[in-house]
Amino acid sequence: MKPKVGEVIYVQSYKHDGSLHRTWSSGTVLSADDEKIVLITYKTWVVESDGRRWFTREPAICFYYLNRWYNVIAMIRAKGVYYYCNLASPSVYDGESLKNIDYDLDVKVFPDGKYIILDEDEFELHQKKMHYSESIIRIVEDEKNRLVELAKHKEYPFKDDTIHRYFDKYLSIHEFK
Repeated sequence: MKPKVGEVIYVQSYKHDGSLHRTWSSGTVLSADDEKIVLITYKTWVVESDGRRWFTREPAICFYYLNRWYNVIAMIRAKGVYYYCNLASPSVYDGESLKNIDYDLDVKVFPDGKYIILDEDEFELHQKKMHYSESIIRIVEDEKNRLVELAKHKEYPFKDDTIHRYFDKYLSIHEFK
């Protein structure tokens, strides 16, 4: 089951223990195939697990993979495109919302190509607290390394022109609503 281009869907991220981690009230689907669902979140409410709510102020092109253990959020800002990558289970679309399990580690890539790894302490803590299996730990580490290599070499989806093409597609879809 795949959402249709132009459809607005809900996004839910959980933790390994089944608790809700974060939700996005809406994402407009830009593309959906057997590998990924690409959507945009723009002026969207985000609710954190602790109840905090915030509103996205910039367009973000989001790549949710159906067979990779990560998702990539490309935020379009005045100073360039920033990429925020969440190490997470492959995403699943159930006809209403897109869901995944967040595995703590994040990779942030700056417009100049530099990157940082975030939340390594949280990943270590949750391995013990939530009983991550050895295979999940290995997969998450391997996928983190894969993401870093993709970013270093500016391979898809780490291509600013790709991000801007998706944003233009959103503008053309949104124009007719």
